[in-house]
Amino acid sequence: MTAGRTDSLPGHVRLFLAGDVMTGRGIDQVLPHPDDPRLHEHFVKRATDYVHLAEQMNGRIPAPVGFPYIWGDALAELERWAPDLRIVNLETAITTAKRPAPKGIHYKMNPANAGVLTAAGLDCCTLANNHVMDWQREGLLETLRTLDEAGIKWTGAGRTLAEAAAPAILPVPEGRVLVFAYGTPESGVSAETAASETRPGIHFLENPCARTAETIAAQVSTLRQPGDVVVMSLHWGDNWGHDIPEAHVAFAHALIDAGGADFVFGHSSHHPRAMEVYKEKLILYGCGDFINDYEGITGHETYRSDLVLMYLPRLRLEDGTLEGLRLVPFRIRKFRLHRASQDDTEWICGVLNREGKRFGSHLKLDTDNTLTLTRG
Repeated sequence: MTAGRTDSLPGHVRLFLAGDVMTGRGIDQVLPHPDDPRLHEHFVKRATDYVHLAEQMNGRIPAPVGFPYIWGDALAELERWAPDLRIVNLETAITTAKRPAPKGIHYKMNPANAGVLTAAGLDCCTLANNHVMDWQREGLLETLRTLDEAGIKWTGAGRTLAEAAAPAILPVPEGRVLVFAYGTPESGVSAETAASETRPGIHFLENPCARTAETIAAQVSTLRQPGDVVVMSLHWGDNWGHDIPEAHVAFAHALIDAGGADFVFGHSSHHPRAMEVYKEKLILYGCGDFINDYEGITGHETYRSDLVLMYLPRLRLEDGTLEGLRLVPFRIRKFRLHRASQDDTEWICGVLNREGKRFGSHLKLDTDNTLTLTRG
């Protein structure tokens, strides 16, 4: 048995999930094959400027770094906990396309740097977000090809609506995990980027409501088999703040009630938000970022977006119920994940416990500086 994983049981699946993985812009520039650094932002014109900001705050980054570099201590934790599947929200286009979308911020990573994703052994990337089409449909199509070549499954975007709506089907020894993904307008996903029957794009969710949840559940039921766990990835909400709208709570509950989800995997905020266990099913309202190039950017320091979480839920394959959740905190320094200090872990634990009171969720600080979800 892998050290640290003392709760592996037959009939269960252990997942690794992380919120937004943003390997473009400054991150791309420190990898072995940086793309053209020119940006089309209002204030920053070169991606290398984000590298310089990070270095001014925490010291020199030894570029070019190897592909495992940015994952840092997370790689040892992945080996320690040995999850069955590894799933992240990839919020970056993988492309050398030259024509940006008409928006203010653009993320892209050179396809030659795709080894940074395989270095973490990723099984699946959700793509229904507001940055995967930063380089228009040309950039999306190259992203899909690159992930295919890397052997990483994807969902939430596609060459057609049917492809964008299809789940990533991930086999495990005693069943399957089906991952569906949607992007919502409130997170910055534009209706203009929505996939259609003939047009590449995002799996767009215009109106998250109870009726929509029933429609989604009906679609899920056509694919679900005994032993399947359904993960519903939702890119929703704004970037900053701990408030969770009642509409999000109602929609997450409706998805579970209707049978459209066993686990709601929410993201978009740049810092972690509260979580809930509803009818024995896990809802992560906002996982926060996991990889980004925000070091040195000022304006929202009180939210500590440099503190990120690895989520390790254990789910029962028979019905998708939550059997346990462990969280491993990290701090981003020099574009690399470092295990968080005791003080930092206590801070994020305190914040999430404060916000979790609304949902009856509570985190316990363990002796190995990880967090365990308890109830009440």
